[in-house]
Amino acid sequence: MHNKTFPDPRIEFFDSIAEKWDTWHDLLSLAGKFESLFEEFNISPGETVLDVGCGTGNLTTALLHRLGPTGRIVAVDISTHMLAEARRKVDDTRVTWHQASADRLPLDDGTMDRVICFSVWPHFEDCATAATELRRVLRSGGYLHIVHLISRDQVNHIHQEAHPSVYRDQLIPAIETAAILRKSGYCVIAMTDNEQRYIVTARRQG
Repeated sequence: MHNKTFPDPRIEFFDSIAEKWDTWHDLLSLAGKFESLFEEFNISPGETVLDVGCGTGNLTTALLHRLGPTGRIVAVDISTHMLAEARRKVDDTRVTWHQASADRLPLDDGTMDRVICFSVWPHFEDCATAATELRRVLRSGGYLHIVHLISRDQVNHIHQEAHPSVYRDQLIPAIETAAILRKSGYCVIAMTDNEQRYIVTARRQG
């Protein structure tokens, strides 16, 4: 694992809730929603996917079923305790784990077919910097998906109530996220920002 000390106050908070995280979610329902998303995104077996903010590994687990024996996943999170929970659940050589933040990835240029940011985008210190770094590791034509399976208002309410370290981690309107991505060298190809979910899909240009 790539070890690094981060001066991010969110780390202590996410470490503190890592063991409780899965008890707060309907994991069976979540797995079904992931399967629908993978169909929507047209994720193919054999892809190499970056799971940013992997948490306890629920998206990683679902991706493994989708990607098949030749697929690969790089899973990153800033929280050592979240990573420990994920690695306890997911014992698979197709996954490489890193403690890292989205703006400082220990990955080579152009090595990812796809990047998925599930329930993590508002936690980035600087979304434009993160977008640029994610673009760096994507291959030309690779996809970035920013995903929340609840509404933007729900996301923001949860963060305001959760802890001082994430109080200001607000999810901006999808149209504003799209503008950030365009400036960072992406072509935005789909946006959803409604009462059910928030998704922005973009493709790396050049």
